[in-house]
Amino acid sequence: MSDYKYQTQEEILTRGMEAIGIPLREIDKTERIETGKGAIGSIIEESWFGYKINSQSEPDFAVAGVELKVTPYINTRKGIQAKERLVCNIINYMEEYKKTFKTSHFWHKCNTMLLMSYEHRYDAPKGDFTIDKAILFSFPEEDLVIIEHDWELIMEKIRSGHAHELSEGDTLYLGACTKGATSASSREQPFSNMPAKQRAYSLKQSYMTSILRRFVFGEETNERIIKDPNELKGISFFEFINKKFSPYFGKSQAELKKTFGISTSTKSLNHIIASRILNVSDVENSEEFLKANIKIKTIRIEANGQRIEQSMSFPAFEFKKIIEQEWEDSDIYQTMVEQKYLFIVFRKDDEYNCDKTSSMHTEAHLFLHSLILWQLPEADEEEVRRIWEKTIQTICDGVILEKVIHGTSVCIRNNLPKEADSYAVHVRPHAARAAYRFDDVDIGNLSDANELPDGRWMTKQCFWFNNSYIVDQIMKYFI
Repeated sequence: MSDYKYQTQEEILTRGMEAIGIPLREIDKTERIETGKGAIGSIIEESWFGYKINSQSEPDFAVAGVELKVTPYINTRKGIQAKERLVCNIINYMEEYKKTFKTSHFWHKCNTMLLMSYEHRYDAPKGDFTIDKAILFSFPEEDLVIIEHDWELIMEKIRSGHAHELSEGDTLYLGACTKGATSASSREQPFSNMPAKQRAYSLKQSYMTSILRRFVFGEETNERIIKDPNELKGISFFEFINKKFSPYFGKSQAELKKTFGISTSTKSLNHIIASRILNVSDVENSEEFLKANIKIKTIRIEANGQRIEQSMSFPAFEFKKIIEQEWEDSDIYQTMVEQKYLFIVFRKDDEYNCDKTSSMHTEAHLFLHSLILWQLPEADEEEVRRIWEKTIQTICDGVILEKVIHGTSVCIRNNLPKEADSYAVHVRPHAARAAYRFDDVDIGNLSDANELPDGRWMTKQCFWFNNSYIVDQIMKYFI
């Protein structure tokens, strides 16, 4: 590639900013605007900066050491969110493991980037989209500590002959995403004869959301758990979190409440306890948890360690909305596949079952046991997708609602996927009370229901991870 026109970072930034506000159809000289994923980035490369697309390991503007990245975002009720991860360069398994982070292909190519952002609108053609911001971006020090550790985790799997087991769930900010869907995309790895999926370095969607909000749109930063980047020297972020929690392992909820001066018994009690332990006001809204897309879930294990109290639920979905979504843009993909969870595990003692009606009794017999940082294993993603697709098909075909009378009570059965239909996930009501409107059935309040595409109403539903599946996942860690 020839980048002779743009030899300095200032020239590159100036040219990038000149594109702001121009409809992409006016920039596009190649007529590739509607050719699919990646078309907009290609248009900016070829038609605006005037160089041919390439897959070289050098930055796009090699003389200035700047990589060009065009990234979309969407406006949601929660604010600006990155539409997708930012894919960087292909990982060369045969060479990359020999390097250090600062000599790696990732760092060489992406340590300084020209980020050009645009709003992706589902109700407008791509030709109407415009670049709205252009900035030169370098990673802040507090992020580099975690990104470097992510890179080391990826290298550890390559060096141990397990490149075929790489997963985006392994890391926090810097991922190893699959690149290419066919067997032809497999690559040789140095310490195993097992072919490995072709993967590329990528900055995760949640991390890109944070970058857009802070550096592109100038929003204020959130409270940090890591007050000094040196706190992570030699340990991972999870090891740091676990170290903070470890003095409290074995203490009951009641003892933890007393320790931190907490008087409430609200459902968010464990969220409050976690925030106090980590010295932040709201752990889930800390910089690190937002960037790494981590949510907290409390897991209560029976005294024998073989059973948990209940399945793991997710927000209710809207029947009309879910059938319009694509898999990787769906709410379920975001919450069940992409989301990381910090499982705060409490273990019951043998006395727990004698009186479940008293919250004070419960708090005295639930003991903080351990932490698990968990994300759905890649091997189980297809099973979640299968049940998601089966749910959509059932809704589109028309959910079967059957009225069953048991004495003086009425029960409504449906044919959405049940726990017996999958080892991992199922669908069942989310609302505390049943609500239906169809044929001669009029049950409950419609605030507890959602309208089906055919005009009938049924109780709000949500996806759940099976109780047994979560137990199996936890057993892999410590039981």
